[in-house]
Amino acid sequence: MTETSGFDPLALPESNATGYPEPFRAENMLRWSRRLGNHAGLTNFGVNLTRIAPGGQSSARHAHTKQDEFIWVLEGEVVLETNAGPETLRAGMCAGFPCGTGNAHRFVNRSASDVVLLVVGDRTPGDEGHYPDIDLHASMGPDGKFRFTRKDGAEY
Repeated sequence: MTETSGFDPLALPESNATGYPEPFRAENMLRWSRRLGNHAGLTNFGVNLTRIAPGGQSSARHAHTKQDEFIWVLEGEVVLETNAGPETLRAGMCAGFPCGTGNAHRFVNRSASDVVLLVVGDRTPGDEGHYPDIDLHASMGPDGKFRFTRKDGAEY
């Protein structure tokens, strides 16, 4: 697909698939994404409509070496956890995470209602993900997919 005209993002299927290995996979099963950018045939950046159920998180807290991320809260109230600590974001608020800063981040839904985020990130090759709170490291392979290992490089 090279071009997509108007489409209803809510008509696209949701997925809560994650590449995280156990024991980290289960913690991320309360969030679902609709891959809007993939549907539109975008290759330079991804756009996801992400829904986080109460008690869920967007991901483990992480920082990228080469990829920027931008998040816009569309619905609900969510706690953004960064190196600076927690901050509550409400619908209409945005956050950005430039690559290479080491500012690890994640979104946690501590409310009683779903949270909906618009997540935009670039797809720069050779990215790595650093996870300061858990024994996890991500390295992007030549296929554009992340490979997860322990911080010492050992496989899970």
